[in-house]
Amino acid sequence: MGQAVRSFETSAPVQARGAASNRAGRFEPYEIESDAPPPARVPTEVRDEAVRRIVSTNRSPDLGFEQSINPYRGCEHGCVYCYARPSHAFLGLSPGLDFETRITAKPNAAAALRAELSRKGYVPKLIALGANTDPYQPVERDRRITRGLLEVLRDFRHPVAITTKGVMVERDADVLGEMGPELARVGLSVTTLDDALARRLEPRVPAPSRRLAAIERLAERGVDVRVMISPVIPGLTDHEVERIVRAASDAGAKAASMIPLRLPREVAPLFEEWLRAHVPGEARKVLNRIRQFHDGKLYDAGFGRRMRGTGAHADLLQQRFRRACEAEGLAQRLPSLRCDLFEVPPAPGAQLALF
Repeated sequence: MGQAVRSFETSAPVQARGAASNRAGRFEPYEIESDAPPPARVPTEVRDEAVRRIVSTNRSPDLGFEQSINPYRGCEHGCVYCYARPSHAFLGLSPGLDFETRITAKPNAAAALRAELSRKGYVPKLIALGANTDPYQPVERDRRITRGLLEVLRDFRHPVAITTKGVMVERDADVLGEMGPELARVGLSVTTLDDALARRLEPRVPAPSRRLAAIERLAERGVDVRVMISPVIPGLTDHEVERIVRAASDAGAKAASMIPLRLPREVAPLFEEWLRAHVPGEARKVLNRIRQFHDGKLYDAGFGRRMRGTGAHADLLQQRFRRACEAEGLAQRLPSLRCDLFEVPPAPGAQLALF
């Protein structure tokens, strides 16, 4: 999929997109510079990738899961702060506009998952669905890849934790309801309650009020939901923590989590561009506050620090969050999902045993 990247940056936002530039990723020795003006609008391209395996593993001690599935590469939601943007560089594409406009879909993901779970000796462990890119981004409406994966996990009685900003998860409430709170839960991200700010930060994500409505509807269907206040942007959205906790509790969330802004690799300059374009008067303050969370740097990748920050400001934010959760009766983690219910169903067309 990788091709020469057309490099550009603009002084104005690109319509309905988060990034304002498309510089080549860190692995590219060349990029194409053009005298043509940057585009005012960039369409979305979706390409298919046949995969042999769909379950990824990791050993990161601060993630809380060892297995994950990502039905797509890239994410059309276009959140400018997305920590997954640097992964597009591995495809020879830009973590900028390419990340949100050049999407890879994995149409045989459900079949690959069924084969992996059926392997002799497979040991079930929690699968995180959407840990890198959103499983309910707009392309899922037609592709239904996430839906197919959930149906396989239901058939195998395999635990899954979904992470999303997309309200399309409501469509799959029937499958999640069949799995029940022992096998499935949803983490739904609410970054801000300010619709205008959300449109600029997360240009193709449903409005915050719509995401709160999705929490309510999932809760009504018996699905355990955790509101994820992430990222919290110091100096820009950190004052909203208590309000988001209260709104999510009112909507029926059972738990809450919070992660301060992370700016790994190419994300930092993209976010700085966004600040200059959208809130120029706040840019210096926000960047200084972010550095206060990371010992003077814009990002610290150290395990245990990258997810919470360090120093007085980070500690105060954690205290505020804990008190807000206590006040609203929200847990800071949901009960562990069960792995002991796992069983391999009969293969389609297989004859069932008589005894």
